Amino acid sequence: MGVVAKRSSMIFYSGSDDHFSHRVRIVLAEKGVAVDIVEVSGDQRPEELADLNPYNSVPTLLDRDLVLYESKVMMEYLDERFPHPPLLPVYPVARAQSRLWMHRIEREWCPLVEQIEQGAKKEAEKARKELRESLVGISPIFEDVPFFMSEEFSLVDCCIAPILWRLPVLGIELPEKQVKPLMTYMERLFERDAFVSALSENEREMRT
Repeated sequence: MGVVAKRSSMIFYSGSDDHFSHRVRIVLAEKGVAVDIVEVSGDQRPEELADLNPYNSVPTLLDRDLVLYESKVMMEYLDERFPHPPLLPVYPVARAQSRLWMHRIEREWCPLVEQIEQGAKKEAEKARKELRESLVGISPIFEDVPFFMSEEFSLVDCCIAPILWRLPVLGIELPEKQVKPLMTYMERLFERDAFVSALSENEREMRT
């Protein structure tokens, strides 16, 4: 008698090259969560996605009767539901600071990535320059701590890592001598087992 594979109760609809989906996949991998990943490419959406998510968008996380379709909400939900290893600080003040960093990434960097990917040539070039300058500007913070404003890997790093991984395809080349601490940080992120296992096939090809 054959063994029937048990289907996970959690399903994750993930964009194959979407950095918002990528950040959630990193959290899932860090936590070792059993999940069925449905890869969504381009505008081709599974029929059931529109029934689950009013925006018919990715990422979308289905956990039994719960449906989530905002990446930061998914990340915090996963961190609370699967508390080990913790990806947010224990103390309220530090947790609030981490959430503010995530908010700033959302407000400042994510729109620049979108402009580079979808904007007109002039708009994309301006966004590219702004993102590059911002990354050069934050490099010194990694001289004192191994992760973003923290001794421990956190959800903030999960938000940043997919953007840093995409720098070559975004057309951003960093001045290595000026950003050695940032380059070391990037290597530290990209070598994590969870980061490597979370990469989609499309994302792996971005750096080959």
